[in-house]
Amino acid sequence: MPAQASANQDPVSPAPSQPASMASPEAQKAGAAPAEENQVGTGAEKIGAPAPPYQKSWLARHFSLLRRDRQAQKAGQLFSGLLALNVVFLGGAFICSMIFNNVAVTLGDVWILLAALKALSLLWLLYYATCTTRHTHAMLFRDPHAGSIWVRGSLVLFGSCAICLNVFRVGYDVSHIHCKSQLELIFPVIEIVFIGAQTWVLWKHCKDCVQVQTNFTRCGLMLTLATNLLLWVLAVTNDSMHREIKAELSALVENFSGNDTNTCVCLNATVCEVFQKGYLMLYPFSTEYCLICCAVLFVMWKNVGRRLAPHAGAHPGTPPFHLHGAIFGPLLGLLALVAGVCVFVLFQIEASGLAIARQYFILYYAFYVAVLPAMSLACLAGTAIHGLEERELDTLKNPTRSLDVVLLMGAALGQMGIAYFSIVAIVATRPHELLNRLILAYSLLIILQHIAQNLFIIEGLHRRPLWETAGKQEAELPRRGSLLELGQDLRRASLAYIHSYSHLNWKRRALKEICLFLILCNLTLWMMPAFGIHPEFENGLEKDFYGYRTWFTIVNFGLPLGVFYRMHSVGGLVEVYLEA
Repeated sequence: MPAQASANQDPVSPAPSQPASMASPEAQKAGAAPAEENQVGTGAEKIGAPAPPYQKSWLARHFSLLRRDRQAQKAGQLFSGLLALNVVFLGGAFICSMIFNNVAVTLGDVWILLAALKALSLLWLLYYATCTTRHTHAMLFRDPHAGSIWVRGSLVLFGSCAICLNVFRVGYDVSHIHCKSQLELIFPVIEIVFIGAQTWVLWKHCKDCVQVQTNFTRCGLMLTLATNLLLWVLAVTNDSMHREIKAELSALVENFSGNDTNTCVCLNATVCEVFQKGYLMLYPFSTEYCLICCAVLFVMWKNVGRRLAPHAGAHPGTPPFHLHGAIFGPLLGLLALVAGVCVFVLFQIEASGLAIARQYFILYYAFYVAVLPAMSLACLAGTAIHGLEERELDTLKNPTRSLDVVLLMGAALGQMGIAYFSIVAIVATRPHELLNRLILAYSLLIILQHIAQNLFIIEGLHRRPLWETAGKQEAELPRRGSLLELGQDLRRASLAYIHSYSHLNWKRRALKEICLFLILCNLTLWMMPAFGIHPEFENGLEKDFYGYRTWFTIVNFGLPLGVFYRMHSVGGLVEVYLEA
């Protein structure tokens, strides 16, 4: 039989004169398998079956498989991306038609389209959680860099606020049920179910690198991402609820003055006021939640079919968060936090009345004009210290870090866009009044602070962590000579690392002080627009210059991005602090 097998293989042998001693053990093993297959298949050859094809080497087979995997992955990403693009264009056409011709395409039509998209996305989320992830080989890898604790925490926080927002909307509609359609109650209920299921799935599976049903998973992720993006676009452009509240307040004033109107007025004024205040306060959280979901879904989409190295499965041993003797950064940050809380409370108390006095706007913008230059100087100093450091740059491919940088740069466009519109409005109208000069200074400083902070965070994220450098040096120590020298070198390296880590040099101490100061300041600047009435819309200057609807769209586009930027900056600053 061996002779017969070799005779059968001679006509297709590519190099019969090659010496047998030149073959590697791997090649001999690889050649043993085809020989056995040929022995088994001799019966088929005797009856006239075609000869087996030439068996490629292990290297050729391996690279051909990798090439096919990459082509399949690119094709799946392209198809799912086109699906999301078409869904976004369709929804965008509906929303734009509603804005420019609300007779032909009404808000109810847009709600019906979004309800259908939410139902499809909800079905896929449930299928993914109950079927796809339960597959035997579905979760061979998990991305350790995806789904950090601050991302998942903000996902739950803003998701809970978005659910409360829809509860307030249901309460508001129920209090006006005598003049509203009962069909309108269905849409907030669908929204509550969709947000709850989506938050649970993303919290549990945000690190997944799915290896089964990859094309179906990519399409489901892109459909859900497109749905969240359309919800964000609708929240940015839809001011129907605000107009209803404003019309109801004006109708109440006219009723008190004796002029009766046919406007839909709430039966219980106290209950309606609670629903209105809750809805207006939580409105930015809904748009913020959509942005966070889009970011998490995009990371999951990039990780579909991704195979990680065996050592990349475990999260690197980052050191715990300690102050390490930092004093001035936390003190200055706490001072800014306390001052911001005081200004925030005073402004909120004043905003609860019918009109906000001018001095409270001056106080609000004066606080920003005092804090923003300090933050910009701290960021510039931190960037200069990064340039003086001896740590090498981390040039390894990291999709999560790349997305963090893109989100940081993209989210900064929100407040910067509002600032540029404010600058144009102030310079073109009344630039010499005190309040307008403060708003002008605030707008210029917010642009400078965003640029300086982005430079500092991005530079810090691309530096190799100190604990990783120390681990690399200890891994190189076994190249030394005797076992005694090896033990002494390990002991010296460990003592030097502990001494360097516990007793910071001036550059690392300064970086930690700067990071702590910026973390507290960004938390302060996150809290004020997230939970309060927005002076950018209430001061009236830009609203009178651009018009109500235009300025409403600009503010609703920029403020959620600004809130997301502050929260994302805190996460980046924590990473820079830990790696310093």
